[in-house]
Amino acid sequence: MFPVLLVAVDNTALTFALPAIARSLDATGLELLWIVDAYPLVLAGLLVAMGSLGDRIGRRRLLFIGSTGFAAVSAVTAFAPSAEWLIAGRAGLGFFGSMLMPSTLSLIRNIFPEPNRRRLAVAIWAAGFSGGAALGPIFGGWLVEHFWWGAILLVAVPIILPLLALGPALIPESRDPNPGRVDVPSIVLSLLVMVPVVYGIKILATHGLAAEPLAAVGFGLVMGYVFIRRQRHLLKEGQAQEVQAAQAPQGAAGQRNRTAPLLDVSLFGNRVFSTAITANVLALFSFNGFILFLAQHLQLLEGQSPSESGVAMVPALVATVVAGLLVVPLVRKVRPGFVVAGGLLLSAAGYFLVAFGDHGNGPALLLAALLVLCLGVGAAETISNDLILGAAPAEKSGAAAAISETGYEIGSLLGTAILGSILTASYQGNLRLPAGVAESAPAEATAQAGETLAGAVELAQTLPGPLADAVLAAARSAFDSGVHITAAIALVLMAGASVLAAVVLRKVPTAQ
Repeated sequence: MFPVLLVAVDNTALTFALPAIARSLDATGLELLWIVDAYPLVLAGLLVAMGSLGDRIGRRRLLFIGSTGFAAVSAVTAFAPSAEWLIAGRAGLGFFGSMLMPSTLSLIRNIFPEPNRRRLAVAIWAAGFSGGAALGPIFGGWLVEHFWWGAILLVAVPIILPLLALGPALIPESRDPNPGRVDVPSIVLSLLVMVPVVYGIKILATHGLAAEPLAAVGFGLVMGYVFIRRQRHLLKEGQAQEVQAAQAPQGAAGQRNRTAPLLDVSLFGNRVFSTAITANVLALFSFNGFILFLAQHLQLLEGQSPSESGVAMVPALVATVVAGLLVVPLVRKVRPGFVVAGGLLLSAAGYFLVAFGDHGNGPALLLAALLVLCLGVGAAETISNDLILGAAPAEKSGAAAAISETGYEIGSLLGTAILGSILTASYQGNLRLPAGVAESAPAEATAQAGETLAGAVELAQTLPGPLADAVLAAARSAFDSGVHITAAIALVLMAGASVLAAVVLRKVPTAQ
């Protein structure tokens, strides 16, 4: 649970530090998105590879390597002198973070083979993630106010010490007895898929149609096709070698020497597995887009400090923990598919409040919407993760957990990349600064106000009262226009995911 807590605290705490980072490092809107996305981008590209590596060398061993590296890189990145340095540090954290989450989930799969105990363990695992998400803004906000934004990254060091001290004695090792060789070309291909696609999406959202981002997206999609073809080929080749090995005296050696696919695409032939993955991706896509704009709204438009905004979100994040634990006994009476669908429908209701509500009368409506959203995400994510683990054989738990976490991170990544980019583009396209700003403020400050909400708030602080109020009103209107658009997109996605889960998972029996 300590690595889970570590990753969750690091993610949410940094989100709440974005305004401070923008001011300290003079980061542009695009750089702020990369600061958020560099970590999940690298992590998502390597999760499946690390899950397979854990199956081969030992999940506990990989967990210790990742934890040590994560803490060390966090400490170095805390003192980043520029936005570029911070982006590079976040990418390094993504590399080591890719070792953590699939290791923890696959270890749970092997420690708790009995379904009901495993389901409760997954719920506690999810509760630890949500608890860390709740703790991150409070602790991180307090650190930003009393020290500086880099102190947030230093939190990784004390969190990881109990794991390194007690883990070797308390955590049992597990691995796949016949994993096959690691496929390095597939690892490279997975990165060539993720990086160009996300880069292209960012540029298209912020600068409009152009040859470069379209080419990047196209290249990534082509690499995705090549990646899938290679996985299918290696899977068929491995199956043929297994047949030959079974007929030969050296069968065991043949198993060890075969090249295993990085991604076992046969798992997606299981409708329960693939639907649960889809539900995870869509839920996290929408959730992370919500958190991205809510943190800015509370701090920049409502004037809350980072710690105050963190405390304001705690009830909703605690609701995620409660919902995840309550659905464990519920699935003994209600089919898991209907529980997942109900959770996603709750999330859709939360986005309905945001899409069609008035945000100008304080934060109460948005926080209520977050509460409803978190109840839904907590219920849906717990059961869908358990369905993913239960659909895969125990010896492939690392790969299954990695696919689950890849879906989680891809959803998070695309949520911040696509919804965040749409929000930024809508803000930039709808901002109408009042007359007189150009004569009263430096051109650089005016340009920053046109790029980010933080820039507009900082500009207003340098202007006389009436003009400052006019700038803030214009910035609020432009920002809210993007919030309504992104919430409407998330509403449609959640409603669609709910219908998909209800239809495809309806025959999954209740837990015994």
